[in-house]
Amino acid sequence: MYTMKNDILNIALEKGLSGEGLSTGEALLLVNLPDENIYELLSVTERVRRSRKGVEVNLCSIVNAKSGLCKEDCSFCAQSVKYSTGVKEYPFAEPDEIVRAAACAAENGAREFSIVTSGSRVEKEKDVEKLIEALKKMKDGVSVERCASLGMLSRVTLGELKKNGLQSYHHNLETSRSFFPKICSTHKYDEDVEAVRTAKELGFYVCSGGLFGLGESWEDRVELCAELRELDVDSIPVNFLNPRPGTPMEGAANLTPLECLKIIALVRLMLPEKDIVVCGGRQVNLRDLQPLIFAAGASGMMIGDYLTTPGRQPKDDLQMIKDLGLRPRA
Repeated sequence: MYTMKNDILNIALEKGLSGEGLSTGEALLLVNLPDENIYELLSVTERVRRSRKGVEVNLCSIVNAKSGLCKEDCSFCAQSVKYSTGVKEYPFAEPDEIVRAAACAAENGAREFSIVTSGSRVEKEKDVEKLIEALKKMKDGVSVERCASLGMLSRVTLGELKKNGLQSYHHNLETSRSFFPKICSTHKYDEDVEAVRTAKELGFYVCSGGLFGLGESWEDRVELCAELRELDVDSIPVNFLNPRPGTPMEGAANLTPLECLKIIALVRLMLPEKDIVVCGGRQVNLRDLQPLIFAAGASGMMIGDYLTTPGRQPKDDLQMIKDLGLRPRA
């Protein structure tokens, strides 16, 4: 049992550098460190990140290819038909529109570009055909890694998309199995797990992470990291809740910047070999501490706009990376 601050920091460094990562019990001791120890924690995560990921930062960008009209009831989501949020609603985008967005992302420095749609899955044949056309055009004309976040697709549809140029697949678990029923009742956690597992079995580079600040405990956060480790996902998107008016979460308080840094550190020290990409809610939760995400363990971030909210100017993020002595991954 590690009872002293230095004990758990030392074991975190040792297991981070070796690639083993913290056990759930050790992780619970780590997150109980008070905020006053945050910079000692960051000295550990900075060493671990540099040893596993070097000085390169993976930049990704997205397009909201189908907005609103989702029948799910996720309590944080502005795109659900269950809530009156005023979000823009539109059907699946045309292939050329998606390709233009991908080209713009590449010009802004993104290495990976994801086509994101609302809803539990893309079901209509005409939408799958649009996806395939967009993927083929991106493959021929845009220098980005092709990713998509399309919900809980069938193995057949996923296989067809892979055959036509899709390289990465994204599907968040959002939170722990224990906490999930408090934020969604329209599908089961195991459906999300199966979507991730299927993408892994088909050979995709798989991105799966969570949304933090939903009211979950530190135990829930550790449990989520353990689930992601069990699934052996390749990249972990870390999102922080930006409460949307009209959703059940609209009155939620933002996380503190130090809590956000500790969440990133937890993910890095439990999954030291994985990519960790900081995405939605970065500006409103971290505020002036955004540059510290890399010291906390992040190896990437989303640039440009998010699904329903604006992001920072890409040039500002690129300058921040340069000022930190880091560089975008080629």
